Amino acid sequence: MSRVLDKRLSYVQDDLIKMASIVEKQIFNSVEALKNHDEVLANKIIKNDDVVDSMQKQLEEKSIKLIAQNQPLAIDLRNIFTTTKIITDLERMADHAVDIAKIVLKIGQEPYIKNLRDIILMAEKVQHMINFSIDTYISGDVEEAYKICIMDNEVDQLCSRIFDELMKLSAQDVNSNQISQLLFVSKYLERVADHCTNICEFTIYLKTGNYVDLNE
Repeated sequence: MSRVLDKRLSYVQDDLIKMASIVEKQIFNSVEALKNHDEVLANKIIKNDDVVDSMQKQLEEKSIKLIAQNQPLAIDLRNIFTTTKIITDLERMADHAVDIAKIVLKIGQEPYIKNLRDIILMAEKVQHMINFSIDTYISGDVEEAYKICIMDNEVDQLCSRIFDELMKLSAQDVNSNQISQLLFVSKYLERVADHCTNICEFTIYLKTGNYVDLNE
């Protein structure tokens, strides 16, 4: 029975990796759409959210069946629980990609009030965090999982810098609507980074049985 369960767990894990790849692409495309005023791509991102939602439901159903059909041991239950938590974090990341795509549509072809360099850099770091957190989950390397804190701090610093720059523009009575929208973009990217941190927390829990808070 344990071999059968291990095999089924590996199938779920494979699907989780596919879901993470789609989510990372959604994040990348959302910032590309922002950078290029690409409303066609923004609409595609919004439409593709159904794919991620469907994958989440399918993986959750598979996880429930694993429990119902296999009577897993405590360690296997922890594995299944961790998987469902990571699936939820991935789905929420995809939601933030959609949030950014909607901002692209709101801004339209309006010229940007500032260079998007820091937002693009922030997105690149976030994409790296997605890949890193999933790789760490797959490898089960607890020591590596703690390194996500360094990446998260870098993202937080960029978010703060973007905030300060936009507040200076706000004081100059520059386009207030766009200031708000770009602030939301940076906040959504920061939240994606936080979800990556959550994944590393679950990896640590899976391997040690201990909860840690890496967002402190």
